[in-house]
Amino acid sequence: MSQSLYEVLTAAIGNTPLEWVAVLTGFACVWLAARESLWNFPVAIFSCTLYIFIYHGAKLYSDRNLQVLFIALSVYGWYEWLYGGRSKTELHVSRTSRLEWIACALFVPLFTLGFGYYLTHFTDAVVQHASGSTTLLARLMPFIDSFTTAASLAAQFLLMRKRLENWWIWIMVDIIYVPVLWYKELFPTSGLYALYLGLAVYGYLEWRRAMQKQAASATLPVSV
Repeated sequence: MSQSLYEVLTAAIGNTPLEWVAVLTGFACVWLAARESLWNFPVAIFSCTLYIFIYHGAKLYSDRNLQVLFIALSVYGWYEWLYGGRSKTELHVSRTSRLEWIACALFVPLFTLGFGYYLTHFTDAVVQHASGSTTLLARLMPFIDSFTTAASLAAQFLLMRKRLENWWIWIMVDIIYVPVLWYKELFPTSGLYALYLGLAVYGYLEWRRAMQKQAASATLPVSV
């Protein structure tokens, strides 16, 4: 009985101290992004590096690979936020273009189906019981993993371009991640994504306020 209680407590506080460091830096990264701080990029690179090892251990291979792409996108985003505006100036918050929405709508389902198939047939992402049987949720997990990866990439790309609607996608992704990570017994990370959900709402409101402020300042008459 005491051993079972010990296992429950161990799972509740996290599998390793590494996960807790990744959780704290991950939270800091999203909060900084919501505040439009450039510091979100170096913090994101550090946090994503830690999650490469964490997700590999949890057999969330698509999310593991996602961290590598996040690191590359963070380097790109760092440059874009500094010099992506007109005449190499600071980038400001704007709306997502129709072409960007179409690209996201094509990319997400294609990646989900393709990489989900790969994870199902060529990795050990589908966890079997001792009897050799699998549950429906276990069979769907590679596709859920792939969908959250694809949607996260779409959201991250829009965030790199400072598109307001990136927060809409993050809200959807965070709602899915919370139960998935709990199912995988990554309890602190599951809790982190519950906090991410609140931060995504906060980020949307902050970015919308910033965009409205920019629009208002652009319409003010120039004094001579």
